[in-house]
Amino acid sequence: MSFDLTALSDAVAKHGRVARVVVAEVAGSVPREVGAAMLVWDGGQSGSIGGGRLEFEAAKTAFTHTGLSRHALGPDMGQCCGGRVTLLTEHFDAASLPPLSDTVIARGDGAMPLAVHRLLDRTRAQGIAPEPQLIQGWMVEPITAPRKPIWIWGAGHVGAALANTLAPLPDMDVTVADTAPDRFSFPLADQVTKLPAADLPRLAAHAPEEARHIIVTYSHEIDLQLCHALLAHEFAFAGLIGSDTKWARFRKRLAGLGHTDAQIARICCPIGQKLLGKHPQAIAIGVAAQLVETLKKRDGETWQTRSLG
Repeated sequence: MSFDLTALSDAVAKHGRVARVVVAEVAGSVPREVGAAMLVWDGGQSGSIGGGRLEFEAAKTAFTHTGLSRHALGPDMGQCCGGRVTLLTEHFDAASLPPLSDTVIARGDGAMPLAVHRLLDRTRAQGIAPEPQLIQGWMVEPITAPRKPIWIWGAGHVGAALANTLAPLPDMDVTVADTAPDRFSFPLADQVTKLPAADLPRLAAHAPEEARHIIVTYSHEIDLQLCHALLAHEFAFAGLIGSDTKWARFRKRLAGLGHTDAQIARICCPIGQKLLGKHPQAIAIGVAAQLVETLKKRDGETWQTRSLG
C-alpha cells in the first residue's frame, strides 16, 4: 500500500477540499491493512478502509475531525471482527498537496521522532520504500510513483528488445511507435502500447513533455526528423542509436535546421554500451541501463516531512 498522490491531486482538482482517511495502525481481526485509504469530498468518496460502520462513521466525520482516532470494532462499531483500528484523517486542498516529486511522506505532531529519522535514513540508503506505518504518533507512507512515459521510436529488433526489457519495470509506461502496423512484427509485452503512425515526427510533437525518448527507427532520415521534432518540443531525455560518424552528420544538419549547439547537445548519441556487443538484446540491455541511470539522476530521492498541527 502507498499514498496515491495522483488520485488525491485529481480529486482536489475536481472537488476542491478533500479529506483522506488512512488506516494507520491495526490490532487483531480487522477488515483492511495499514495503508488502506479512502478519499472523501462533498457529495462523494472513493477508495475503502473496509466498509461497514467504521467506514460510514469515518466518512461522516471526515470534515469535522483531523488527526488520529482509535476505534474498537466490536464494542464501538458493532462489527463482527473484534480488532482495533487507528485512523488518520487529513484535509487537503490545492495549496496543501505534497509535491509530486516526493517519494515518502512522514508527518505527525511535534518534532520528528528519532525512530522516524532512522527509518528514512535507512530507506534512503537502501533505495527501498518503507511500509506504511505509525511510529510514535508519526505516520510514514511511501508515495505511489507516477509511471514515467518511455517512447521508443522504431519497432524493429532493437526497439522490441528494448521495450520488452523495460516493460516489467513498475514505474515505466512504455510506448513503441512505428510507421505502419506491419512494422510491429516482433512480439511485444502485453503492457507495451503499440502506436502506428505514418508521420512519426508529427506524432512526436504530441508526446508528453516529461517523456523519455529512444530513437531506433529503420531510417536515418526519420531519425533526423524525429530529432528535429523533439528539439522543437519539450522532453525529459532523448537518445539516438548510431555511430559517432552518424551523430557528427546529424549535428551539422540539425544546426542547419536552426538548432543551437546547446539544444543539440540535449540529445544523447550514441546510446548504450558498445562493450556489450551488437546483438539486439545486448544493445537493449545497455540502453535500458543508461535510461534507468538517467531516471535516477534526474528524479533523485526527495522526502517530505510536515506537522499535522
